[in-house]
Amino acid sequence: MQFGIFTVGDVTVDPTTGREPTEHERIKAMVAIALKAEEIGMDVFATGEHHNPPFVPSSPTTMLGYIAARTERIILSTSTTLITTNDPVKIAEDYAMLQHLADGRVDLMMGRGNTGPVYPWFGQDIRQGIPLAIENYALLHELWRKEVVDWEGRFRTPLQSFTSTPRPLDGVPPFVWHGSIRSPEIAEQAAYYGDGFFANNIFWPRDHFVRLINLYRDRFEHYGHGTREQAIVGVGGQIFMRRNSQEAVREFRPYFDNAPVYGHGPSLEEFTDQTPLTVGSPQEVIDKTLTFRDSFGDYQRQLFLMDHAGLPLKTVLEQLDLFGEEVLPVLRAEFAARRPAEVPDGPTHAALVARRDAAAVPADAVPQTS
Repeated sequence: MQFGIFTVGDVTVDPTTGREPTEHERIKAMVAIALKAEEIGMDVFATGEHHNPPFVPSSPTTMLGYIAARTERIILSTSTTLITTNDPVKIAEDYAMLQHLADGRVDLMMGRGNTGPVYPWFGQDIRQGIPLAIENYALLHELWRKEVVDWEGRFRTPLQSFTSTPRPLDGVPPFVWHGSIRSPEIAEQAAYYGDGFFANNIFWPRDHFVRLINLYRDRFEHYGHGTREQAIVGVGGQIFMRRNSQEAVREFRPYFDNAPVYGHGPSLEEFTDQTPLTVGSPQEVIDKTLTFRDSFGDYQRQLFLMDHAGLPLKTVLEQLDLFGEEVLPVLRAEFAARRPAEVPDGPTHAALVARRDAAAVPADAVPQTS
């Protein structure tokens, strides 16, 4: 089981002080959060991709490349790579380059984003969102696996005898997650390729994501990649902790009430009841996170959103220290104890290379033991 943090990189006024960080401060804060995540023993740091205010992470590979140079162990990922508005050729080359720089500690999550105007900014039509996601990923998948590609589709100029460079590290592309909050077509796409499916269930009720994940698991098995229990699933969540729940609720309430994404809507209590948001003590975070397995089955990656809505960097780093001390060790032990032997671990570059090599060895070439 992999645990990590993901950021959307919003620049939001702190409602308790009225201060808005600069873009420079917010970018530096995201780096500090990634370094703290590795320090406390988390497995993954993921950044979104946005091209509009109030967000700053318009170039995930730039940020992740910088973080790669300052870390040694943590997996560097995206929580959205815009497969609809980025050129698949540029994605193939940029993330292969990042994969080399990070010695394989890279994967990425394909998504369509939730900002309609981004489509015309990059010359695309939002009404073609699903077809773009399907065609662009088909090309990306091929670019990483074939030395020479000939391609013709609806949404970009044809390719003739094209080779993307650099080639993936060790000949193994980065692992891909397909992220969705609403589209069964994306769950189907993830299952078709045998990729991971990430249900970013931070806003909608649990039952909606149960249906999406079950669809993905059923189709993963249908396409012959393994049993439905062996499908690779990731889940999102949000937490805010203090040592006692009353303090956590009191401190987080003004941030929740004024957050651009859900402020002035349902109450904090309604939102925590209906979604994965947990505001409380470390034990409450442990207890609620462990219930996700009851809803979604055994899964491989749990990412938490912790740095949004104007929360100052100091507060986020305090949260991470508390998480590393009191929550992470318990979650690791509990999920490990409950995981059946046939359920795969979270994806890593080393594991993907080993799987590729094992598949390349004929069964009759494996030495037999007496």
